[in-house]
Amino acid sequence: MGGLCPKFCVGGQVNTATPGGDAFAAIDGGDLSLLWALPFVGMLLSVALLPLLTPRLWEHHFAKIAAFWAFAFIVPAAAVFGGTTAAAEAWRALIVEYLPFILLLFTLFVVAGGIRVVGNLVGTPATNTALLAFGTLSASLLGTTGAAMVLIRPVICANQDRRYNTHVFVFFIFLVCNIGGSLSPLGDPPLFLGFLKGIDFLWPLEALLRPMLLVSGILVMLFYVADRLAWSRESAEVRAQSRAPRQVRIEGLHNVFYLAGVVAAVLVSGIWDNGATIPIGLGCGIPVTGLARDIALLVLSYLSWKTTRTSIRIENAFAWTPIQEVAILFAAVFITMIPVLEMLRANHQGPFGPLLDLVTGPDGLPVETAYFWLTGGLSSFLDNAPTYLVFFNLAGGDPQELMGPLAGTLTAISAGAVFMGAITYIGNAPNFMVKSICEERGIAIPSFFGYMLWSGGILLPLFALLTLASLL
Repeated sequence: MGGLCPKFCVGGQVNTATPGGDAFAAIDGGDLSLLWALPFVGMLLSVALLPLLTPRLWEHHFAKIAAFWAFAFIVPAAAVFGGTTAAAEAWRALIVEYLPFILLLFTLFVVAGGIRVVGNLVGTPATNTALLAFGTLSASLLGTTGAAMVLIRPVICANQDRRYNTHVFVFFIFLVCNIGGSLSPLGDPPLFLGFLKGIDFLWPLEALLRPMLLVSGILVMLFYVADRLAWSRESAEVRAQSRAPRQVRIEGLHNVFYLAGVVAAVLVSGIWDNGATIPIGLGCGIPVTGLARDIALLVLSYLSWKTTRTSIRIENAFAWTPIQEVAILFAAVFITMIPVLEMLRANHQGPFGPLLDLVTGPDGLPVETAYFWLTGGLSSFLDNAPTYLVFFNLAGGDPQELMGPLAGTLTAISAGAVFMGAITYIGNAPNFMVKSICEERGIAIPSFFGYMLWSGGILLPLFALLTLASLL
């Protein structure tokens, strides 16, 4: 997942003053019990189980179910901490963190939806492997969300006639939506936050290149073998399509310039920060640079919508349903996640203290393997951007130290946050977006737990190999 804005209404201390706003009592994660995580767990289980157990109920009432779990946190928080505190926490989560996140996703969804690959592209093993490899390499430039939104429709079109194609989209999520974004701050929000904290722009390329090449290289080869086996099981009619001459062209190519504008807007908002904020009430303030970025994203969305022929979006089967579903569900996720993140921010004083003790050895030195697995494990279910910051600060928070003597620790934190976003559908925003688009187009996609069987069986052994190879 991962929003791109710093958090101004930071919980943890009572009467916390925030930029651009008054002081409000904030929830102290050190005083919370694990019972406060129940709404978040309930939200996750609803996303995982209800589409399987009661698909009609979920299809027609998922928004109400999401609202139920959001209020399952807000109402008790108002009773225990006061209505103002509960409202301030929910307001901050929605306006300061969720809104920039969903605006970026919305813009990429609209702009990428205006690019259409026309022709008789057929999802042969060679073609599919080339598409996934290209997406993996481009994700660090366009971001995992941008690369996923640009390529998912061509991949669907190439494979829509295939009977055995589920694995194509599972590996697409592994590679394009997650691991491919590990080589630059533009690739994934955790690395962008590290960039804002003083990590050099090229540091991810230097530190994560070897682990990224190892994991993605094995995945690409494994995918080619799996796709070759699946292709051999396809009907003769489907395999005969691969012998037809290729005639492929791209429509709506001007949207590539809007994609470049999105990348530039995000990058500039991170570099140009004068510290000014605009108060939005309840002790919260929006950074001026963040507001300028969000306005730029909306303008780019509007320009893409107005300058792209309607026929392109119609032929692309463009629909608002996927972004609506993601927007509603992640709004509830961001709200129910509030107490969990506050407990993490409390470090050793919070209920997660015993877990955090695992990252420090008896000699007081960081345990890099523990940093990798703990950051990654939490990032699989929580927002990977604040999870990254928790462990970044736990390791000292000094960018020069973390790029120098503690470079191995920062590599472990970064790889865990980015790589393990692929473990679940909610580990990174484009995962769920790809799932929604595939379902909208009638593609068979694994359930929440079904996907975890794929990711657990394929990715966890790879990450264990990465640990044993001492590349972290």
